[in-house]
Amino acid sequence: MTQHSRDTPQFYLTAPSPCPYLPGRHERKVFTHLVGEKAGDLNDLLTHGGFRRSQSIAYRPACDQCRACVSVRVVANEFRASRNFRKIIARNADVIGEQRSAVPTSEQYSVFRAYLDHRHRHGGMADMTVLDYAMMVEDSHVETRIVEYRRRNPDSGVTGRGSDLLAVALTDILSDGLSMVYSFFEPSEESRSLGTYMILDHISRARRQGLPYVYLGYWIEGSRKMEYKGRFLPQQRLAPSGWLRIGAAGDGRSEPQE
Repeated sequence: MTQHSRDTPQFYLTAPSPCPYLPGRHERKVFTHLVGEKAGDLNDLLTHGGFRRSQSIAYRPACDQCRACVSVRVVANEFRASRNFRKIIARNADVIGEQRSAVPTSEQYSVFRAYLDHRHRHGGMADMTVLDYAMMVEDSHVETRIVEYRRRNPDSGVTGRGSDLLAVALTDILSDGLSMVYSFFEPSEESRSLGTYMILDHISRARRQGLPYVYLGYWIEGSRKMEYKGRFLPQQRLAPSGWLRIGAAGDGRSEPQE
């Protein structure tokens, strides 16, 4: 790869394929490579424009006749947990999240494999091997971290090597927020609502780090898989005119954001 191609992004368009979220529709994506010294800055810029990262690729939907995929980011400082969210936080009071370098482990893959087999056995990631998982974690040219969520040791009050790994989040650190690239959890602990808990924890982490947003990827109206993202308010959704604010829970107001 030449220096010119590493520093100047080249964009490509995929061929149409069946949409995994809305039956009867087809999706196309525009994508570019995130490599070289400017990968972090480019990832920041593209994320602000509605792109998502997958390994060393940044992509966004470019469907011919559909605009259902909408980029969503939670306004961390203004977020206030609802009664239901507070119950989920209390339910996981025995869980500690520890941020680590983006290094894959066999323990993580065990939870990942169980999660896929239980929740996405017919999805596009169903056949991922331990090497595929390692690539998903390690193939990043931007600032990426792993957050491991473990059960607190009832005796010491802290986690350790013997503590059960319950959930994992692969997270990018952006200039203005945390981008949740992928998260998964132990399916036997489904009653904990760990997917929701990880988002709530990331909102708290962003707030503590002075970062204004938590990027959740795409909210898709009409998709049961993605509708949960609309519950974290206030949030901003990317429209052709820019990021639009969706107000606090229950008020339904929207206003343009700079």
